[in-house]
Amino acid sequence: MRILHISAECYPAAKAGGLGDVAGALPKYLNKLKASTAVIIPRYRTRWLNEQSYDTLMTGAFMMGQEQILFAIQKVKDNPTGFPLYVADIPGKFDRPGVYMDENGKAHSDELSRAISFQLATLYWINSLEEKPKVLHCHDHHTGLIPFLVRYAYDFVSLKSIPTVFTIHNGEYHGAFAWNKLYLLPAFDSTAGGLLDWDNMIVPLAAAIKCCWKLTTVSPGYMKELQQSFNGLESLLRTESDKSIGILNGIDQQVWNPKKDTFIKTKLKRNFKKYKTANREALYERFNIEPELPIVVFIGRLVREKGAELLPEAISRFIYDGHQLGFIILGTGDPNLHQVFNNMREQFPGKFDAALEYNEGLAHQLYAGADFILMPSLVEPCGLNQMYAMRYGTVPIVRAVGGLKDTVPDVGQEGGGNGIRFEFYSANEIHHALTRAVGMAGDADTLTAVQESNTKMDFSWEQSAKAYLKIYDSIT
Repeated sequence: MRILHISAECYPAAKAGGLGDVAGALPKYLNKLKASTAVIIPRYRTRWLNEQSYDTLMTGAFMMGQEQILFAIQKVKDNPTGFPLYVADIPGKFDRPGVYMDENGKAHSDELSRAISFQLATLYWINSLEEKPKVLHCHDHHTGLIPFLVRYAYDFVSLKSIPTVFTIHNGEYHGAFAWNKLYLLPAFDSTAGGLLDWDNMIVPLAAAIKCCWKLTTVSPGYMKELQQSFNGLESLLRTESDKSIGILNGIDQQVWNPKKDTFIKTKLKRNFKKYKTANREALYERFNIEPELPIVVFIGRLVREKGAELLPEAISRFIYDGHQLGFIILGTGDPNLHQVFNNMREQFPGKFDAALEYNEGLAHQLYAGADFILMPSLVEPCGLNQMYAMRYGTVPIVRAVGGLKDTVPDVGQEGGGNGIRFEFYSANEIHHALTRAVGMAGDADTLTAVQESNTKMDFSWEQSAKAYLKIYDSIT
């Protein structure tokens, strides 16, 4: 392989968010460009990974402090991903359900040792290869120590010349831990220890920014935002700006294709209205929404960064004011929000409903059947849901932040647009945007024209993959 992606997630094997989608799509499109790309992730006990068969390529052991870590590197046999997929099987660390959380929705208490063990197992495997990758592409803080370790750890001296690319998908999480946990790392050149430090902590995200050869974020807008607001890392990112670039994520248009999607009731053919109507009717079989109401959906994690905390006030007030929209929520997250949304289902029958679960197939049906998708994000590095929605003929209502600002021109702008944007993070702003949606829905021809136009937007990975290939070529 030429490029090895090292990631905590990869769709369909293990996904918690957008990172999984990127790691599952970008390598496929790089391989279409003949870039010889593979991926390695931990071997979680997800349903998909449990259903696969494997070839074991290597077994080994290393010390992590006083703990001996046994591991095996395996290759998924006959997998349909479009690229070689490797897993690091580490007993006691990843042989449990969930990616970052257990079956009860609680974060794993040993997340630090899990992340470090995965990075070390991966590097010991690469160390053993006769033909090593030409580039290591690391993703988010879970792999943030690798650019440092390949340069300065004594065990990996043979990897020192391999260029590293690091991508920030979510700058909210830095992976910081105290210096008293330094014993978890292998011996390294002590003169380089300052590269691990930020604000008297070991910060994998900061170390990756300092040590990688090239740095990317998942949209140009997000790169600019991080340089201004990055939980204390703003100055570091500005210092490293010469090696940094924002590249907008794409979507896998083979997976997200309304003309072939087996998850949706009716595929898109020539008659757009017939397609949209049939998929809307499919939603009535699952959700209690009055048939005459335009449908607004929220799909995603019920957490603050996605703006979920604003939804109860914004939706309740909108319904109380007598506006005519129906709301559907699909997602999991904050248990308090689960309770609130369950109460709202009883409080607003026919106008509000929710499926508080992770359901990939239902998400596809919601994209196909809804009129609007609401994304009031506090932060949104790139955002994929708005691209999926437009692909399926749904109008995004988004806060103008990060990749949402890059991909959703407002319909009120000169020359037209493909969605409704608002600026500030507040329930009042959502209320105003929803009022605009009511106005658009009141003009059926305009709504249909925007929806149908959105299905023709090109958010494919081809252009993004070419941009990454250009980066790889520049450092090898």
